[in-house]
Amino acid sequence: MTVTAHRTGLAVRDEQLRELMDDPGCDRRRLDATLRRFGTVNRLVSGWGAVYRDRLRPFLAEHGRPARVLDLGSGGGDLVVRLAGLAARDGLAVEWLGVDPDPRAHAVATARAPTPSITFEQSDAEALVARGERFDAVISNHVLHHLDAAALASFTSLSAQLSSGIVLHSDIERSRTAYALYTVGITPFAPGTFLRTDGLRSIRRSFRRHELGEVLGDRWQVERPVPFRLLASRRADG
Repeated sequence: MTVTAHRTGLAVRDEQLRELMDDPGCDRRRLDATLRRFGTVNRLVSGWGAVYRDRLRPFLAEHGRPARVLDLGSGGGDLVVRLAGLAARDGLAVEWLGVDPDPRAHAVATARAPTPSITFEQSDAEALVARGERFDAVISNHVLHHLDAAALASFTSLSAQLSSGIVLHSDIERSRTAYALYTVGITPFAPGTFLRTDGLRSIRRSFRRHELGEVLGDRWQVERPVPFRLLASRRADG
Protein backbone atom coordinates (compact mmCIF):
# COMPACT_ATOMS: atom_id res chain seq x y z
CA MET A 1 0.00 0.00 0.00
CA THR A 2 1.33 3.45 -0.92
CA VAL A 3 1.58 5.80 2.03
CA THR A 4 0.82 9.36 1.00
CA ALA A 5 3.25 12.23 1.59
CA HIS A 6 0.99 14.18 3.93
CA ARG A 7 1.26 11.31 6.40
CA THR A 8 4.94 10.50 6.02
CA GLY A 9 6.64 13.78 5.09
CA LEU A 10 9.72 12.80 3.08
CA ALA A 11 10.29 9.38 4.64
CA VAL A 12 8.66 7.60 1.70
CA ARG A 13 8.80 8.37 -2.01
CA ASP A 14 5.41 9.78 -3.06
CA GLU A 15 4.64 8.35 -6.49
CA GLN A 16 1.09 9.71 -6.40
CA LEU A 17 2.09 13.35 -6.83
CA ARG A 18 1.83 14.82 -10.31
CA GLU A 19 3.66 17.93 -11.42
CA LEU A 20 1.58 20.81 -12.76
CA MET A 21 3.64 21.10 -15.93
CA ASP A 22 2.83 17.49 -16.84
CA ASP A 23 -0.83 18.44 -17.27
CA PRO A 24 -1.55 18.87 -21.01
CA GLY A 25 -3.97 21.66 -20.10
CA CYS A 26 -1.58 23.66 -17.91
CA ASP A 27 -1.00 27.37 -18.55
CA ARG A 28 1.23 27.49 -21.62
CA ARG A 29 2.90 30.79 -20.76
CA ARG A 30 3.90 29.53 -17.31
CA LEU A 31 5.10 26.26 -18.82
CA ASP A 32 7.28 28.02 -21.42
CA ALA A 33 8.69 30.30 -18.73
CA THR A 34 9.45 27.25 -16.55
CA LEU A 35 11.25 25.42 -19.36
CA ARG A 36 13.30 28.49 -20.26
CA ARG A 37 14.25 29.21 -16.65
CA PHE A 38 15.41 25.64 -16.11
CA GLY A 39 18.65 26.70 -17.78
CA THR A 40 19.49 28.97 -14.85
CA VAL A 41 18.20 26.65 -12.14
CA ASN A 42 19.99 23.60 -13.55
CA ARG A 43 23.29 25.46 -13.66
CA LEU A 44 22.92 26.17 -9.96
CA VAL A 45 21.68 22.83 -8.63
CA SER A 46 21.90 20.00 -11.18
CA GLY A 47 25.54 19.09 -10.66
CA TRP A 48 26.17 18.58 -14.38
CA GLY A 49 29.30 20.72 -14.25
CA ALA A 50 30.90 18.11 -12.00
CA VAL A 51 29.46 15.19 -14.00
CA TYR A 52 30.78 16.64 -17.24
CA ARG A 53 34.22 17.31 -15.74
CA ASP A 54 34.62 13.96 -14.00
CA ARG A 55 32.70 11.52 -16.18
CA LEU A 56 31.52 12.78 -19.56
CA ARG A 57 34.50 14.88 -20.71
CA PRO A 58 37.12 12.14 -20.04
CA PHE A 59 34.95 9.63 -21.89
CA LEU A 60 34.40 11.91 -24.90
CA ALA A 61 38.11 12.77 -25.02
CA GLU A 62 38.93 9.08 -25.58
CA HIS A 63 37.35 9.15 -29.04
CA GLY A 64 39.42 9.76 -32.13
CA ARG A 65 36.25 10.64 -34.02
CA PRO A 66 33.18 12.80 -33.41
CA ALA A 67 31.12 11.25 -30.61
CA ARG A 68 27.33 11.08 -30.52
CA VAL A 69 25.52 11.97 -27.29
CA LEU A 70 21.79 11.51 -26.68
CA ASP A 71 19.80 13.37 -24.03
CA LEU A 72 16.58 11.47 -23.29
CA GLY A 73 13.72 13.63 -22.05
CA SER A 74 15.62 16.78 -22.97
CA GLY A 75 12.76 19.15 -22.08
CA GLY A 76 13.52 22.71 -23.12
CA GLY A 77 17.00 21.73 -24.29
CA ASP A 78 19.06 23.69 -21.78
CA LEU A 79 21.29 20.76 -20.76
CA VAL A 80 22.17 19.88 -24.35
CA VAL A 81 23.05 23.49 -25.11
CA ARG A 82 25.15 23.80 -21.95
CA LEU A 83 27.08 20.56 -22.47
CA ALA A 84 27.63 21.31 -26.15
CA GLY A 85 29.17 24.63 -25.17
CA LEU A 86 31.47 22.99 -22.64
CA ALA A 87 32.57 20.34 -25.13
CA ALA A 88 33.24 22.94 -27.83
CA ARG A 89 35.31 24.95 -25.36
CA ASP A 90 37.36 21.84 -24.67
CA GLY A 91 37.90 21.17 -28.37
CA LEU A 92 35.80 18.00 -28.42
CA ALA A 93 33.95 17.02 -31.57
CA VAL A 94 30.49 15.91 -30.49
CA GLU A 95 27.10 15.58 -32.17
CA TRP A 96 24.24 16.15 -29.72
CA LEU A 97 20.65 14.92 -30.01
CA GLY A 98 17.96 15.90 -27.51
CA VAL A 99 14.66 14.04 -27.67
CA ASP A 100 11.43 14.62 -25.80
CA PRO A 101 7.96 13.28 -26.63
CA ASP A 102 6.20 16.42 -25.35
CA PRO A 103 5.50 18.81 -28.26
CA ARG A 104 5.45 21.78 -25.87
CA ALA A 105 8.96 21.05 -24.61
CA HIS A 106 10.15 20.36 -28.15
CA ALA A 107 8.90 23.78 -29.26
CA VAL A 108 10.91 25.51 -26.54
CA ALA A 109 14.02 23.48 -27.34
CA THR A 110 13.91 24.18 -31.07
CA ALA A 111 13.45 27.89 -30.40
CA ARG A 112 16.94 28.01 -28.91
CA ALA A 113 19.73 29.35 -31.11
CA PRO A 114 20.59 26.47 -33.47
CA THR A 115 24.12 25.18 -33.93
CA PRO A 116 25.39 22.59 -36.41
CA SER A 117 26.26 20.16 -33.59
CA ILE A 118 22.82 20.16 -31.88
CA THR A 119 19.56 18.59 -33.04
CA PHE A 120 16.26 18.34 -31.18
CA GLU A 121 13.60 15.79 -32.04
CA GLN A 122 10.12 15.07 -30.75
CA SER A 123 10.64 11.39 -30.01
CA ASP A 124 11.44 8.89 -27.25
CA ALA A 125 13.77 6.02 -26.44
CA GLU A 126 11.48 3.33 -27.79
CA ALA A 127 11.27 4.98 -31.22
CA LEU A 128 15.05 5.40 -31.36
CA VAL A 129 15.63 1.74 -30.51
CA ALA A 130 13.09 0.71 -33.16
CA ARG A 131 15.03 2.54 -35.87
CA GLY A 132 18.35 1.08 -34.75
CA GLU A 133 20.01 4.21 -33.35
CA ARG A 134 23.20 3.95 -31.27
CA PHE A 135 25.09 6.62 -29.34
CA ASP A 136 28.44 6.79 -27.60
CA ALA A 137 26.80 8.24 -24.49
CA VAL A 138 23.19 8.44 -23.33
CA ILE A 139 22.23 10.90 -20.60
CA SER A 140 19.15 12.23 -18.86
CA ASN A 141 18.34 14.86 -16.27
CA HIS A 142 15.29 14.92 -13.96
CA VAL A 143 13.59 12.01 -15.70
CA LEU A 144 13.84 9.11 -13.25
CA HIS A 145 11.66 10.63 -10.52
CA HIS A 146 8.77 10.99 -12.97
CA LEU A 147 8.58 7.23 -13.54
CA ASP A 148 6.79 4.43 -11.75
CA ALA A 149 8.51 1.06 -11.36
CA ALA A 150 7.51 -0.35 -14.74
CA ALA A 151 8.32 2.81 -16.66
CA LEU A 152 11.66 3.15 -14.86
CA ALA A 153 12.66 -0.40 -15.78
CA SER A 154 11.72 0.21 -19.41
CA PHE A 155 13.44 3.60 -19.61
CA THR A 156 16.74 2.44 -18.13
CA SER A 157 16.75 -0.74 -20.24
CA LEU A 158 16.12 1.20 -23.45
CA SER A 159 18.77 3.77 -22.55
CA ALA A 160 21.33 0.99 -22.16
CA GLN A 161 20.33 -0.49 -25.51
CA LEU A 162 20.89 2.89 -27.16
CA SER A 163 24.43 3.28 -25.80
CA SER A 164 27.63 1.74 -27.10
CA GLY A 165 29.62 3.44 -24.33
CA ILE A 166 28.19 4.93 -21.15
CA VAL A 167 24.82 5.84 -19.68
CA LEU A 168 24.45 8.67 -17.15
CA HIS A 169 21.09 9.43 -15.53
CA SER A 170 21.11 12.37 -13.11
CA ASP A 171 18.31 13.23 -10.71
CA ILE A 172 17.39 14.78 -7.38
CA GLU A 173 18.00 12.95 -4.11
CA ARG A 174 15.08 13.19 -1.71
CA SER A 175 15.91 14.74 1.66
CA ARG A 176 14.46 17.16 4.16
CA THR A 177 17.47 19.43 3.76
CA ALA A 178 17.06 19.60 -0.01
CA TYR A 179 13.36 20.36 0.44
CA ALA A 180 14.03 23.17 2.91
CA LEU A 181 16.83 24.74 0.87
CA TYR A 182 14.85 24.58 -2.36
CA THR A 183 11.82 26.17 -0.70
CA VAL A 184 13.89 29.25 0.06
CA GLY A 185 16.37 29.24 -2.82
CA ILE A 186 13.86 28.99 -5.66
CA THR A 187 11.98 32.13 -4.59
CA PRO A 188 13.80 34.61 -6.91
CA PHE A 189 13.25 32.38 -9.95
CA ALA A 190 9.69 31.18 -9.32
CA PRO A 191 7.37 34.07 -10.33
CA GLY A 192 5.40 33.27 -13.46
CA THR A 193 6.53 29.63 -13.50
CA PHE A 194 5.78 26.21 -12.01
CA LEU A 195 9.26 26.01 -10.49
CA ARG A 196 8.29 26.23 -6.83
CA THR A 197 5.35 23.83 -6.75
CA ASP A 198 6.76 21.33 -9.22
CA GLY A 199 10.26 21.44 -7.76
CA LEU A 200 8.98 20.57 -4.30
CA ARG A 201 6.80 17.82 -5.74
CA SER A 202 9.81 16.50 -7.64
CA ILE A 203 11.80 16.21 -4.42
CA ARG A 204 8.95 14.29 -2.79
CA ARG A 205 8.78 11.94 -5.79
CA SER A 206 12.55 11.39 -5.91
CA PHE A 207 14.64 8.48 -4.68
CA ARG A 208 17.20 8.18 -1.96
CA ARG A 209 20.50 6.66 -2.97
CA HIS A 210 19.89 3.19 -1.57
CA GLU A 211 16.36 3.12 -2.98
CA LEU A 212 17.50 3.86 -6.51
CA GLY A 213 20.31 1.33 -6.25
CA GLU A 214 17.90 -1.37 -5.15
CA VAL A 215 15.45 -0.57 -7.95
CA LEU A 216 18.06 -0.48 -10.74
CA GLY A 217 20.05 -3.54 -9.69
CA ASP A 218 23.67 -4.62 -9.84
CA ARG A 219 24.42 -3.44 -13.38
CA TRP A 220 24.05 0.17 -12.26
CA GLN A 221 26.23 2.25 -10.00
CA VAL A 222 24.48 4.99 -8.02
CA GLU A 223 26.66 7.84 -6.78
CA ARG A 224 26.22 11.23 -5.16
CA PRO A 225 28.35 13.53 -7.38
CA VAL A 226 27.32 16.69 -5.52
CA PRO A 227 25.03 17.25 -2.52
CA PHE A 228 21.35 16.39 -3.05
CA ARG A 229 21.98 14.78 -6.46
CA LEU A 230 22.14 11.17 -7.63
CA LEU A 231 23.91 9.81 -10.70
CA ALA A 232 22.99 6.36 -11.97
CA SER A 233 25.60 5.10 -14.42
CA ARG A 234 26.63 1.99 -16.30
CA ARG A 235 28.76 0.89 -19.20
CA ALA A 236 27.11 -0.53 -22.27
CA ASP A 237 26.88 -4.28 -22.72
CA GLY A 238 29.81 -5.82 -24.51
